[in-house]
Amino acid sequence: MLHIVACIKQVPDTKIIKMNPKTNTMDRASAPAILNPYDAHAVEEAVRLRARYGGVVSVLTMGPPPAVKAIKKCIEIGADEGYMITDRAFAGADTLATSYALTKALEKIATIRPIDLIICGKMTIDGDTGQVGPGIARRLDIPPLTSVNKVVEINQDEGYAIVHRKLEDGYEVIRSTLPCLLSVEKEINEVPYSPLPNMLRAARYQPHIWSVNDLPDIDRPQLGLKGSPTIVSSVWAPAKPQGGTMLEGTAQDQVQQLLNVLLERRELLEVGRS
Repeated sequence: MLHIVACIKQVPDTKIIKMNPKTNTMDRASAPAILNPYDAHAVEEAVRLRARYGGVVSVLTMGPPPAVKAIKKCIEIGADEGYMITDRAFAGADTLATSYALTKALEKIATIRPIDLIICGKMTIDGDTGQVGPGIARRLDIPPLTSVNKVVEINQDEGYAIVHRKLEDGYEVIRSTLPCLLSVEKEINEVPYSPLPNMLRAARYQPHIWSVNDLPDIDRPQLGLKGSPTIVSSVWAPAKPQGGTMLEGTAQDQVQQLLNVLLERRELLEVGRS
């Protein structure tokens, strides 16, 4: 039976979030927490693959207790099972420590039901690194297929997957052995509105919740802040863009004004290079 695990994250809605001008950090309380949009497409693709080939779709997240809401959203999309690891020991984790903790959780899930395919969103909107998925694949020693925008075939019997990877000028066809990890683009699918039965099931659903003590053979120094070599020296909000210059007068006047602006910018570029 095909078992697909989608790794997800609850993130602040970056369309609404504000910066704290005193601390130069994100004010996470200023925005609602949502399921990372890229991860929603990952779950949707897992559900579509289950419809094609049968099997089970599980989701996994690491986060504080309120992240249960993100799992429930995945159940609405159509996932079968949800797993969450939550513990103060995970706090402050960068992508390296996060990939380690999720890998240990995936190893435990695999003892319950072997995993054939792992799907992640391309990146999270609060970090934009795209490093966690490949980090998990490296730790599990399985192929990472990034920027996937189409899954052509999953052949569990012969143990391979065929996908399209997005390139700047087209796409690349890749055949990989199973198990493997996919990090998917948003255009891989469209996430539809959840049907009422899924919404009712999600409202009642209680995920499997594990603490650090529930993960076997865990190396605590690799968790949280201790396991995070990344150092953020400062964070700031970008300056608001200045308004443009209106070109006025006749067409000939406007052309001359435009040429003057271009020549001025050219001179500034030459000064900057010298």
